[in-house]
Amino acid sequence: MTRARPGGTLSAEPWIKDMLANTNDAPPNGFYDDPANSLGYLTRIAFRSFYRSLERRTLALGVSSGQWPFLRVLWNEEGMTQRELSRRVGMQEPTTVTALNSLARAGLVRREPSTEDRRKIHVFLTPKGRHLREQMMVCVAEVNEIAAQGIEPEDMNTLRRVLAKLSENLARDGYDGASAASAA
Repeated sequence: MTRARPGGTLSAEPWIKDMLANTNDAPPNGFYDDPANSLGYLTRIAFRSFYRSLERRTLALGVSSGQWPFLRVLWNEEGMTQRELSRRVGMQEPTTVTALNSLARAGLVRREPSTEDRRKIHVFLTPKGRHLREQMMVCVAEVNEIAAQGIEPEDMNTLRRVLAKLSENLARDGYDGASAASAA
């Protein structure tokens, strides 16, 4: 791994080659003091780069990055409740309501009360919302192609598997802070 040093020069950490050769070695003490060594930091920076690059393209279609995840889920399955949509997108319900309000104003979704339970609201795409899928997916493909430049296809497949495993591991974490507080 290379990283920027003060003054803008790039240098490789000398222990990286050794660490890559023996993946059982733990990172040296203080390794995570540098945010460039943190997986969370690196994925956040990568996410923000994807987010900005995609939004530059989707805003021309009238879709913000905040609206995009909801459309993507609805293109695969519409008619779910607002609560289920929140869960699938991984957003809090108030955030979902705000996004759906803007999508409805743009004419991309419509909401209908449930026939079984009037407290539940189901979300559907409008024809305009459905029609955007093809154009939006062209944007997604373009951004992914830009991001993958210079990276071997097998490395991209490895990256997908590793990111999925990281997410799976963190989803099982269950940390609530109580054990750390009781240990103090």
